[in-house]
Amino acid sequence: MEQLHEPVLLEKSLEYLVTNSSGIYFDGTLGFGGHTSGIVSRLNSEGKVIATDKDVDAVRFCKQRFLDEKRISIYRTSFTKIGVLSKLESIDKFDGIFADLGVSSFQLDNISSGFAFRENTPLDMRMNKDNLQTAADVLNSLDEEKLSEIFWRFGEERKSRQIAKKIVEARRRIKFSESDQVKKIVEGIVPANFVAKTMARIFQAVRIYVNDELNELEVFLEEAVKFLKQNGRLVLISYHSLEDRIVKNFFKYESLNCICPPDFPVCQCDKEARLKILTKKAVVPEQTEVIKNNRSRSAKLRAAERL
Repeated sequence: MEQLHEPVLLEKSLEYLVTNSSGIYFDGTLGFGGHTSGIVSRLNSEGKVIATDKDVDAVRFCKQRFLDEKRISIYRTSFTKIGVLSKLESIDKFDGIFADLGVSSFQLDNISSGFAFRENTPLDMRMNKDNLQTAADVLNSLDEEKLSEIFWRFGEERKSRQIAKKIVEARRRIKFSESDQVKKIVEGIVPANFVAKTMARIFQAVRIYVNDELNELEVFLEEAVKFLKQNGRLVLISYHSLEDRIVKNFFKYESLNCICPPDFPVCQCDKEARLKILTKKAVVPEQTEVIKNNRSRSAKLRAAERL
C-alpha cells in the first residue's frame, strides 16, 4: 500500500519541520506512513512521533509497518484530538506539527472507499467508517437549497443549482447509491469535455461535507498553536483553494501584533503574534515531482514558527 501513496513535497516538509533530532513531533495525517517515516529518519533514539489517522486501513497498515519502531505511537482518531493525545503521552509541547490534508491515492483508487468516480463506486466518502452519514445519505436526504450550497461552497461549482435540482428530481424515482448515478446527472447538464472536472468538484464538495473537513482544519490549527514549543514548526500541505485559504489566513492573523483599525491612535486589542511565517509564498512541487506523481500538482506547502 505504501507504493499507492507517494508522499508529496517530502524533502521540503522535513526541511521546514524537523529542527531538533531529539524532538517530539506530531503527524496528524499518518496515511500509509510516507511523511511519518521521513520524520523518524531524521530523529535520533530520543526523538518521537505521535501520528493519527481516521482511516482504519491506514492505521492497520502502519501499525504493522512500524511494528518494531518504538519511536512512533499511532492512534486512530482525528488530528483535532492533539490535546487529548498529548496528555495520554505525557507530552507538554511538540517541536513540530505536520498535516498533509490530501486524500491518499489508496483511498482515491480503492473502489470500496467510495471517493472516486472514474469507475462506478458506492457513494460513501467517509474517512472514518464509524461515522454514520455517507455521501449517499447526503444526496438522498438534504433539500435542493442545501445541496446547492454544499456544491457551491465546498466545490465552487457554477452549475450547483442545476445539479442540485436534478438530483432532487431523480431521487423521487430511485435512491442514489453509486457514483454513476451522479455522473448521469452531470452528463445531462454540462458538455462532455467538462464532465470530469464537474464531477471532481461535486465529489470534493460532498467529501468535505461528509467529513466536516474545513471545520476540523480550523479546530486543528487553533489546537496546534497551543501545543507548539517556542521555535517549534507548524507545516501543512493543502490541495485546494478552500484549505489553502484557511491556512494562509490563519498564519497571517497569528503573525499580527495588532488588529485594531488603522485610524486608532493607540492599540486597544492587546493582540500578540504567536507565529512567524516562514513561507512568504506557498511552496509547490517542482516539475520533476509532478511528472512522477501527477496528484501532487495542486499541492501547496505553508510553514510557520511559534514565537
